Amino acid sequence: MDFTGLCAFPPTPLTPGGADEDAFRGIIGRLADAGVDSICALGSTGHYAYLPVAERVRLTAAAVDAAGSVPVLTSVGALSTDDVLTLTEAVQAAGVAGVLLAPVSYQPLTRAEVLGLYTDVTAELTVPLCVYDNPVTTGFTFDDELLAEIAALPNVASVKIPGAPVGDLPAGQRAATLRKVLPAHVTIGVSGDPFAVDGLLAGCDAWYSVIAGLLPAPALALLRAASSGDAVAAREISASLQSIWRLYADYGSARVAAAIAGELGLADSDFLPRPLRPIDEAGRVRVRAALSAHQ
Repeated sequence: MDFTGLCAFPPTPLTPGGADEDAFRGIIGRLADAGVDSICALGSTGHYAYLPVAERVRLTAAAVDAAGSVPVLTSVGALSTDDVLTLTEAVQAAGVAGVLLAPVSYQPLTRAEVLGLYTDVTAELTVPLCVYDNPVTTGFTFDDELLAEIAALPNVASVKIPGAPVGDLPAGQRAATLRKVLPAHVTIGVSGDPFAVDGLLAGCDAWYSVIAGLLPAPALALLRAASSGDAVAAREISASLQSIWRLYADYGSARVAAAIAGELGLADSDFLPRPLRPIDEAGRVRVRAALSAHQ
């Protein structure tokens, strides 16, 4: 897996008794049929942090099977390094093409502890790893020097950077800065769908996308336009998705993704892990209006 192009992050439909594996497989297969470059099963939108280790392994194996020839990666982040290592071993055995790791913790982590986490995990890897820089969720902000140290570890292949500005640097400028310190083989991917077009036009190698997990067609069109240098078309496609981006801002992307999945008939829209709750009816009306432009 080379960590380039469009990586789709689908939701994971959950029920009180566990994941709805049939619905999950259906969502994964739909993305594979659409031609996305890779699929991240159990990313943040896939609610990995709420699931027990055994369930994560089971669903990862189901995703690998349902995706066919499309590469699948999965998150291995967990509160303890022991759980991260257990997950890493199990998902590699399940056939993943790569793993995604954010420094998840309850106690705030130090710089040395984060470096230690990635050192421990990469020592056990036989597949490539993507470093997930997500300060809003984890509370930890990577500096460029730390990312360079981690990128020099074995099997590190990509860095997933926030789309929203970090400090004074938007994604495009951050990517340009990182390229000066990262090894040439390490790709840079942008996340944060509303900001993806700027990162892609600035030369990011990949788009790690929530909306691609449910609406792969416009996401693929945006990526292809940006990759070909057609800034006008790329920005037009991004603008056509602005109503969804505004929903993200008002409700959070995980709740919006669940609502979209429900409206598309892919799953019951009330599948979020508690204490998360589905968006209200006013929000659902807005979701239906936003989807009308892409159906």
